[in-house]
Amino acid sequence: MQKILGYLRRAVQEFDLIQNGDRIAVGISGGKDSLVLLKALRDFQRFGLYDYSLVGITLDPQFEGVQTDYSPVQQFCDEIGVEYHLIRTHIGEIVFEHRRETHPCSLCAKMRRGALHDNAKALGCNKLALGHHNDDAIETFLMNLFIEGRIGCYAPKSYLSRKDLTLIRPLSFAPERDIIHAAKKDIPEIVKSRCPVDGHTSREEMKNFIRAQEAEHSGFRTRVFGAMRRANVDGWGGKTYVRDLSMDDPETNGKPERFHMLEAEIARRLKEGQYADIGN
Repeated sequence: MQKILGYLRRAVQEFDLIQNGDRIAVGISGGKDSLVLLKALRDFQRFGLYDYSLVGITLDPQFEGVQTDYSPVQQFCDEIGVEYHLIRTHIGEIVFEHRRETHPCSLCAKMRRGALHDNAKALGCNKLALGHHNDDAIETFLMNLFIEGRIGCYAPKSYLSRKDLTLIRPLSFAPERDIIHAAKKDIPEIVKSRCPVDGHTSREEMKNFIRAQEAEHSGFRTRVFGAMRRANVDGWGGKTYVRDLSMDDPETNGKPERFHMLEAEIARRLKEGQYADIGN
């Protein structure tokens, strides 16, 4: 868990994810990513760097009309001292039985997001932490590029004005392999997904593509993520890569000089309000 805490602390500082007084809802599916996120946030809380509280929330889609047993999650939350709420929904029934979607993932994700946002607000939370890790970001970026023909990704931090809720992704720098290792060591029991299409999605195909590229071109993941950071795609540049459009000319275009990475320079510009929207 030490490595995960290092990744989490870096993300918190780079993207300004946590402030004193935050009440943070943690979306818990019962899988490795969300449970490792919860444990890491709880351990990070004990360091005393920030004064915040945590609330675990699980949405049960009730796939095939069957309630999933989340008692291992409840027990884990009790052991680490985190408030926990299980919300039963009919999302599975709507997506797979009523709508009979050919590509159900988009609708299911949209409905789960809406329910999670609403319940986080109902529980008095101002932030919602999601378990997306570094591999997820790279996969999403490449899926948007190859499938939708656009350059983009979800943001490490985003504010939903209609909900007055901030979404944060504290595991943004954590590779999936380290999360798997942490889960084996620190998470007593994983709740397996009952989704009928689990493991047969476009994301799984992209995972396989990235594995193949990594095997043939070592460092593929690192280079893709580095490009996302340097280009500040959807805020992924954070506080390190501040792009100055005034430097876009033939002499500097595409070169490292376009980005200011000196802490003093970033601090000066932030103080002057030039980059007031960084991380939002």
